[in-house]
Amino acid sequence: MPKAVVCRELGPPESLRLETFESARLAPGQVRVAIHAAGINFPDILMAAGEYQLKPPLPFTPGVEAGGEVTEVNGADGVAVGDRVILKLRHGAYADEAVVTPSQLTPLPRAFDYAEGATFLAAHGTAYHGLIDRAQLLSGEVLLVHGAGGGVGLAAVEVGKLLGATVIAAASSEEKLAVARAKGADHLVLYRSEPFRDAVKRITDGRGADVVFDPVGGEIFENSVRCIAWGARLLVIGFTGGIGLARTNLLLIKGASVLGVRAGEAVRKNPALGEARIRKLTEWAEAGQVRPNISHRLPLEDYARAMRLLVDRKAIGRVVLTMR
Repeated sequence: MPKAVVCRELGPPESLRLETFESARLAPGQVRVAIHAAGINFPDILMAAGEYQLKPPLPFTPGVEAGGEVTEVNGADGVAVGDRVILKLRHGAYADEAVVTPSQLTPLPRAFDYAEGATFLAAHGTAYHGLIDRAQLLSGEVLLVHGAGGGVGLAAVEVGKLLGATVIAAASSEEKLAVARAKGADHLVLYRSEPFRDAVKRITDGRGADVVFDPVGGEIFENSVRCIAWGARLLVIGFTGGIGLARTNLLLIKGASVLGVRAGEAVRKNPALGEARIRKLTEWAEAGQVRPNISHRLPLEDYARAMRLLVDRKAIGRVVLTMR
């Protein structure tokens, strides 16, 4: 029988349970996918704790993205048994299989394995939406990426370089910065060695960053306001370090904008955005210009340890659960 990680009570990763379940029959228009890998994302952890904006009714299975193979089709156009696909879910990826509709599937880039497919669209989609749809980053501008050793941070480094920006990558360890450099970062800032706002001013000769990509929040966001250029755009990606408070006088003085980034919700509001995003990301992936960095691959049974790698900041890039 297939297995799934199930949240029956809200709490830490250790409160989740691995359970078996009966495979559901397909309704017309549905597809069954054998999941080979599922990406771990911070929203999964927050959702299981009841701290995310989406609160599924209990019980539910965490996980918003996966890679797998189509094993059964019931009258669904454009999909065939044997197709290698990426699954886009609101939850349910930490499982051996999933029943979905064709709209939730994207062809797996030919050069990717299932784990890379399972860690591609959430992080790179967020980077794309933030930098292109929201900030409208221009070639020649300076992009400051916080948390540049994480999955979404490394994706922002890659996308920023493809757009022609000068990328300043800031992270908490030399190992994370080494990967950011390999992804194309022009300048590296180690948080503990120098206040990053001083480093940004030094690197830009006092001008500051045009775009700030911030998945961390807290004091990182508050200090970012102090090293921005005129007309800067600060992208609020997440709050892994807490919720930051903006000094509105500094935003006014710099003519700056603070922009919230919700890549998934933006597509639900405007599906055309998602079509353009996936088309471009797939083009870059097929050309070898973007690729997830996976630091850990663990079996489904090790779901709690895998989630803890993100909580404890031990991952460099992405963490994957493997099922087959």
